[in-house]
Amino acid sequence: MAGNQSSATLRTIKGGIEMKFEKANAEMVSFFDAIAPAAGAGIEKRKMFGYPCRFVNGNLFMGLHNNNMILRLPENDRADFVKLGGKPFEPMPGRIMKEYVLVPKEMIRSRGLKAWIGRSLSYASALPPKQKKAKKKK
Repeated sequence: MAGNQSSATLRTIKGGIEMKFEKANAEMVSFFDAIAPAAGAGIEKRKMFGYPCRFVNGNLFMGLHNNNMILRLPENDRADFVKLGGKPFEPMPGRIMKEYVLVPKEMIRSRGLKAWIGRSLSYASALPPKQKKAKKKK
């Protein structure tokens, strides 16, 4: 971590690109843990880049990035979600993750969010299970 940064900011140089990640605040992490499906029945609670996420059969279907929630949705649902204010998820400038959308701030505490989480889970559940990568020998 570089010199004069807050403890909530990480800077990493990857391929010449500076990325800025901020830790999700405790309130957002708490809310995420309360609303996300519990582990079990193929659902796994893991962290990705230090953020809490949920995976089903090895496929990411929802998570946090900075203080934003992301969902994985099929193309037709993504189009509907964008009409509601969602935006494509772009963790780095110019690097859109094609199946993921940012949940708009005004939707975070809405009743409709659970239904979108359900759609995300259903979509990711229908994807082929991810195979665990073999560990590299040293």
